[in-house]
Amino acid sequence: MCGRYAITLPPDAVRAFFRYVERPNFPARYNIAPTQPVPIVRMERDGEGRNIRHFTLVRWGFLPGFVKDPKKFPLVINARAETLAEKPSFRNAFARRRCIFIADAFYEWRREGSGKRKGAPPAQPFLIQRQDGGPLALAGLWETWTGPNGEELDTACIVTTSANGAMAAIHDRMPVILEPNAFDRWLDCMDHDERSAGALLRPTGDDTLAFTPIGAAVNRVRNDSVDIQAPAGATERPQASRPQRKPDLFG
Repeated sequence: MCGRYAITLPPDAVRAFFRYVERPNFPARYNIAPTQPVPIVRMERDGEGRNIRHFTLVRWGFLPGFVKDPKKFPLVINARAETLAEKPSFRNAFARRRCIFIADAFYEWRREGSGKRKGAPPAQPFLIQRQDGGPLALAGLWETWTGPNGEELDTACIVTTSANGAMAAIHDRMPVILEPNAFDRWLDCMDHDERSAGALLRPTGDDTLAFTPIGAAVNRVRNDSVDIQAPAGATERPQASRPQRKPDLFG
């Protein structure tokens, strides 16, 4: 599962990595939560047959086209990779509307003992980043929901897969993380069908991510500052410490 994430790198560095045509300027966001507006990358084909990547904002919370009343439909922030081609909610979007969520960190909680039972210790939050400190490209699906009065709402969800060996110490699921050489295959729904795109839906390598235990401030959505990413005290770590970002990473 992926229920919170962050975008903190400079906008120009993010644009250079994802190569979309727009030049948005956006502030760092350290605690992005479901239902909030989030940036994604989509691909469109122009009149000359060229594939163009675009930056756009959507609501994090996927609404299939068949939904009549959003208030009666559960909030869908993640979609399991294993069932995208089968479930009516995701089948059409998997075939025609794939996207990438822009991120550079996400958060996950490790529960100790019996989880939510009375008296159990609180879950330990972890900050999860690339070892090299670079952006994270999270596979996603998008959909434009049209209401009964013609109103439109662009929505999206993150695609998840089974955890790799490193992530399994914290949670049994993780977002699908795409490498740059896979961006076009995932985004280009005209030349790459579900079978081709589906081959990308696998856990990232065990040496890709770094895991840092952090404090409980991330639990509150209203906390949205760099302080929530500060390492906790002497807490056991499953693999690696927080990576150091390289200023010339995108040069």
